[in-house]
Amino acid sequence: MSVEVKSPMFDSLKMRFEKNFVRKDQLQKYAEYGKITAEEYKVITGEDLPE
Repeated sequence: MSVEVKSPMFDSLKMRFEKNFVRKDQLQKYAEYGKITAEEYKVITGEDLPE
């Protein structure tokens, strides 16, 4: 049985992005600071994290 582990801010940032309260460039900063992972960025935006 696999349990999905999410970053503490994932749900909040996903909801904020869907409501247009957070932009992709802001999510990129959250990923750079380690608040979300690159995989979570892709789940939220549908795009790979820019390098």
